[in-house]
Amino acid sequence: MSNIFTIEAVQAEENFVWGVMLDQICEDNSCSVNETNQLQMSSFVYALSPLKQISQGIDVSSITCAGGKVLVLKQSNGLPACVNPSSVEKLIFRGWAIHILPGYTNGNNNSEIFTLGSHKTMSEMVTYFGDVSGYLARPVSDGSYPGIVMIHEWWGLNDNIKEMADKLASHGYVVLAIDLYGGKVATTSDQARQLITAFDSEYGLQNMNSAVSFLSDVYAVDAVGSIGWCFGGGQSLNLALHNEELDATVIYYGSLVTDPETLSVIDWPVLGIFAELDKGIPVETVNEFETALNQVDVENQIHIYDGVDHAFANPSGERYAPDASKNAWAQTISFLESNLK
Repeated sequence: MSNIFTIEAVQAEENFVWGVMLDQICEDNSCSVNETNQLQMSSFVYALSPLKQISQGIDVSSITCAGGKVLVLKQSNGLPACVNPSSVEKLIFRGWAIHILPGYTNGNNNSEIFTLGSHKTMSEMVTYFGDVSGYLARPVSDGSYPGIVMIHEWWGLNDNIKEMADKLASHGYVVLAIDLYGGKVATTSDQARQLITAFDSEYGLQNMNSAVSFLSDVYAVDAVGSIGWCFGGGQSLNLALHNEELDATVIYYGSLVTDPETLSVIDWPVLGIFAELDKGIPVETVNEFETALNQVDVENQIHIYDGVDHAFANPSGERYAPDASKNAWAQTISFLESNLK
């Protein structure tokens, strides 16, 4: 066996430590090392490291991890690493890792699962934050409509998100699908990891807050909500924690905050859509999130869909689950109707 490389995250006294083992062979496929008699690590040895697989032309989303390990991307440089499933949530929560999504495909982009409403719509690109443009969809007919800030996945403001904005607008909303990547869109996991690694959270917050102001100032919306998927789901929650002008928050399998005191600033209902098989945002964390919301009296609806994985509601993704997506969309439309109209 050659080209052996292992890397694993473990928790020691609340600090994550990374152990690297090179060119080591263990007959039982497991090794352990003790550092200063305080840290015990166990790493699975596999033939090719993630970096070696990339060098051989394998896309990031297709990299394999042996021994039941899970692939994540390091926040600081976007490099891949294989870690224990139990470590994924903690690494993402602490900002060390980025959860990887399945690959992008060109099929299913026009899914009819996400039903249209009764309004005919129009759309245009609008400048809402400095020189940043977003995709705005709204009903053609005059009237007063609620506004919604829509936040894309790690792929960026692509055609799938624009189509979702059109569909949501047809239910009677002014929808601004924002752009957190400054016009860049990824079609491969490698491109997406580069974009999300370069993402600045403070810039993102300013971007989202400007979108809320834009909808209020330009379209005089009488209520504003936010919705996002995965990366965008986490940002939807982040916006809720930093903008008191919202009236509803929708989170599709986004990174969560489970501290009750932090969540107590939310003064409106929250809808959470999650997946049973999601290793990055496991059911245990979702339950903690729901408990924390209840503890500080934040109205919420939390749905965990059985048998589906992260990104199940993306029709342009490999994990797309039509039945669960249809139900989640119906829950979303009902939730927004109840809290924004």
